[in-house]
Amino acid sequence: MKHLLILLLLLCSLHSFAQNRTLGVLKNDSASFNGYTLFAPIAATTTYLIDNCGQIVNTWESNFNPGVSAYLLEDGSLLRTARTNSSFNSGGAGGRIEQYSWEGDLIWGYTYSSSTYHQHHDIELMPNGNILLIAWEVHDIDETIATGRSLEDISDEGIWVERIVELKPWGTNQAQVVWTWSAWDHLIQEVDSTKANYGVVAEHPELLNINFEIGPPNRPSADWLHVNSIDYHPELDQIIINSRTFGECWIIDHSTTTAEAAGHTGGKYGKGGDILYRWGNPRAYNRGKITDQKLFGQHDAQWIEKGLVDEGKILFFNNGDLRLDGIYSSVDIIELPIDEFGHYTPLSESSAFGPTELTWTYTADIPTQFFSPRLSGAQRLPNGNTLICEGTKGHFFEVDSTGTVVWDYFNPIARNTPLDQGSIPVQNSVFRAYRYGADYEAFKDRDMTPGLPIEQNPFPLPCSIVEEAPFIYPGVEIITAQELGLRLYPNPIEDQLFIENTQNRDLQVQVIDATGRLLYEIPNSSSSLMIPTEQWQEGLYIIQIYDLKKQVIYREKIVK
Repeated sequence: MKHLLILLLLLCSLHSFAQNRTLGVLKNDSASFNGYTLFAPIAATTTYLIDNCGQIVNTWESNFNPGVSAYLLEDGSLLRTARTNSSFNSGGAGGRIEQYSWEGDLIWGYTYSSSTYHQHHDIELMPNGNILLIAWEVHDIDETIATGRSLEDISDEGIWVERIVELKPWGTNQAQVVWTWSAWDHLIQEVDSTKANYGVVAEHPELLNINFEIGPPNRPSADWLHVNSIDYHPELDQIIINSRTFGECWIIDHSTTTAEAAGHTGGKYGKGGDILYRWGNPRAYNRGKITDQKLFGQHDAQWIEKGLVDEGKILFFNNGDLRLDGIYSSVDIIELPIDEFGHYTPLSESSAFGPTELTWTYTADIPTQFFSPRLSGAQRLPNGNTLICEGTKGHFFEVDSTGTVVWDYFNPIARNTPLDQGSIPVQNSVFRAYRYGADYEAFKDRDMTPGLPIEQNPFPLPCSIVEEAPFIYPGVEIITAQELGLRLYPNPIEDQLFIENTQNRDLQVQVIDATGRLLYEIPNSSSSLMIPTEQWQEGLYIIQIYDLKKQVIYREKIVK
């Protein structure tokens, strides 16, 4: 049997590499996920795509600063939001959506903004090519009073309530609104029985308490809900949005018509546009105390994509502002209380939505050393690692499942200008960063030759890209460990590697070292295994597990 594993593994000169560097790549360990990282500095009109050594692979120029998200699509085009001039001056203000070709040509642009509504923060491309956006819609003081909101909590601008809009793009600058949802249609209050929406808040967790808000007292803000992210689950046909000021995420039904979305019945789940599930702060619907709050100023609520570790669970960047046990950020994952049909576990009369515990969390060894009060996001990667954007510091780093940092980068752009290497990065905020694997469809048949790093006067870069071209038996399909009924642990390893074979499949196990040499092999086993690893050198290994009867293979990087 012939094996080929091409690993260009130059571990970035460890101590001396990062010692004098303040910008760009500070670390690129062999355990990082190889690919290309996309980010749009908030103070810049340029969007960047870099490799794992921080070298520029592509850029896109706009006439606008981001507003504030950007995504690389499978066809190689860039879909981004743009900040336009308007009366909406809260954080994350956008107003416009743009699409650029790989070569940088504007191929579509659409402005969703007026004196009464304005797109902000985030967008989501749907499988059908439509685009979901979030927007503020303005309601004046009189309208706001009529909802039952307390007068002392109303700003001079009235209130901005969140709206979700589905756009169908066409032409070069047009779009059709095909579906909308508004929080204005799903309110509850128990302050004034003479006003609309009156009821017992705790009896209606599917509605939003018009008088709830986390923030300084006597300082009402028009930006009441401050939703900062949107994500879509195509199999469930559900949308998740994230409210910073409530300390909650909310999931709603997208299968409704616009008319049903404004009501309380209809759609796949029978509840119209009411909230199907919410999590993070049961105080918001009077079913908890301050000590029950889990999310604090959070961003980027999202479903982990199919095929990834923890698929289907919800990931957050938990900023940690006003956190009770100290001011620090974390990246948190929860498992939803949901059945196979997309229905959430019903609540009893006084209970709150679960879970009460996290599935996984990352904090710094000294928690307060990792903190971003605003912006920020995270992404679960195909190798099980997590890419984190510490937004206010323009800091992106990748951690493995144990929290070990394997890739580290500081955005070198401040006020649309590249900084000199060695200078202190300031005003280099980034909303989010995304890593796309080297095999992503957007890169097929394109020249991916990297250029120079972004920073000026770069130091010599002792860094190489980790690539792999594994041997795979012809016709063998790569699948997940879960599909094979396997569990591998621990990773990183010390003296032993355990492989649980829960389905008692007949398996062939191979371990390949960083040079491509077959280090260890078990030709056939149907039981769980223990592989001794105390003699292995520190570094990266690849484990391949074949079930040849089913013509499938599972591959994973193991680090010692």
